[in-house]
Amino acid sequence: MEGDARSSPRKSIISATFGASPSSMNPLRVGIVGAGYISAAYLRASQAFAQIRVVSCADLNPTAAKARAREFGIPASSIDSLLKDESVQLVLNITTPQSHVPVSLRAVEAGKHVYCEKPLGLSTAEAVPLLQAAKVREVRLGCAPDTFLGAGQQTARNALDRGLIGQPFGGIALVLMAGSERWHPNPDFYYLPGAGPVFDMGPYYLTALVNLLGPISQVYSIGTKAFDYRTIGNGPRQGERFPVKTLTHFCSLLQFVSGLLVTFLASFDVAGHGHPPIEIYGTEGTLQVPDPNRFGGAVRFCRRPDAQWEDLAPTHAFGDSNYRSLGVAELAESLQSGRLHRTSEALAFHVLEVMEAIVENASSDRPVQIQSTCERPRPLETLPMIGSLR
Repeated sequence: MEGDARSSPRKSIISATFGASPSSMNPLRVGIVGAGYISAAYLRASQAFAQIRVVSCADLNPTAAKARAREFGIPASSIDSLLKDESVQLVLNITTPQSHVPVSLRAVEAGKHVYCEKPLGLSTAEAVPLLQAAKVREVRLGCAPDTFLGAGQQTARNALDRGLIGQPFGGIALVLMAGSERWHPNPDFYYLPGAGPVFDMGPYYLTALVNLLGPISQVYSIGTKAFDYRTIGNGPRQGERFPVKTLTHFCSLLQFVSGLLVTFLASFDVAGHGHPPIEIYGTEGTLQVPDPNRFGGAVRFCRRPDAQWEDLAPTHAFGDSNYRSLGVAELAESLQSGRLHRTSEALAFHVLEVMEAIVENASSDRPVQIQSTCERPRPLETLPMIGSLR
């Protein structure tokens, strides 16, 4: 999100879009654990939503926590103090993936709701105790990504639900990148087990596919890596080489419960490509879906048999900026309404199991059956009816 939401009219505009003014809201009090690169995006966007208010920021590195807190005018804290603070109702866990489950579990055991950055964990075995603890403590557990709630993905979902391309039967999803060391000052963790292109970018694409097409039943996969070492291209460590400890190029076939087949390619080794991020093929046409790592983007439709492409008008809000924190706000509103939040732990766990199957069975010649399932998240209201995130 560009600029500073504290000094812009965007907050009142979005609050009105949500169907409530800031003065009528009882915002959920949020404590952030993790003051790294992505925390600034969350903090900027959070100021646009009347459902939530960030009241504290903590990090294992106190200097980082104080710097980020000072930047956004909120108190800094230690992690222990934040978790003991009874006024903090939800912990936003934006630590590195290796810390997602440990930090989320501590927050749940402290009786707090949790919204975690993706992925939910490094493995399903690691994540199961977290889900069990949240159930016992009767707290909500949400997980990124929330980009599927944006205008791009919701417009595509609307097109599928109203039968624009007829009966979907297949598709392709491509996350082909050159790697995060080009821009991230400390990219090592992207190339450790539990990361790589599938665990880093896969959640965006797989969550988008489940939102569009429903849960996945089985996976075929093969993987490799093109480079044994990477070179940091930005920041104080620029020029430093570090080892690649996970596979970085995957070719997978996903079969959905509905019988649909989608080819999924994920790579940190590709210099560039000319393909759309996602295409869905149906009996009456083809739908091009925008980058699921973003909230907006053009949705394109090609009708059978003339194959003429047209851009679809957006049917939903939240497409003109970086609304990271939308999922936290939606969870907060779902708490008030008593409905299941769309970024549910069941959805995140299902996506985690699919990613695990892709990575761990990359040298197998047999399909992996996916044991978990989840509800296809209910769509947001379309623009003319968008009183809230109902």
